[in-house]
Amino acid sequence: MKENVFDVLMYLFENYYMDDDGAVTPDRDIVQQELSQAGFPALQIDRAFQWMEGLSGEENPPSMQAERSMRLFASHEMDRLDTTCRGFILFLEQMGVLTPASRELAIDRAMALESEDFDLDQLKWVILMVLFNQPGQEAAYTWVEDLVFDDTVNCLH
Repeated sequence: MKENVFDVLMYLFENYYMDDDGAVTPDRDIVQQELSQAGFPALQIDRAFQWMEGLSGEENPPSMQAERSMRLFASHEMDRLDTTCRGFILFLEQMGVLTPASRELAIDRAMALESEDFDLDQLKWVILMVLFNQPGQEAAYTWVEDLVFDDTVNCLH
């Protein structure tokens, strides 16, 4: 079984966070044991927890930007985030769903995934996880959640 960090993150998010009605999250050791029993390799589990720690451990970039400023991507970011992904980030920022700070965190977390075949669907989930962990971003989270699940439903017909 070739699992990657993204697979572990998806499992964690779907099983521990998405339908969480304020319940206490289980102890990390318990979660790690459950992930191991589900067949995920220990190295990928550790990397997933490190990735999640990066959601809260990142220093917030300045929230003030000029009204007409534009985010330029470095070459290594363009290698990971294709034109479709970059366009989606720009779209969400123009719609007011992503703030400059949440945009930067989403880009950072996308870059932290060591996936060789990173695509728009994975980016949507990364953005969903970022917004879920940002206080005051409930409306943005709901908007992206609807977008993610509407795309999933539309692909199933």
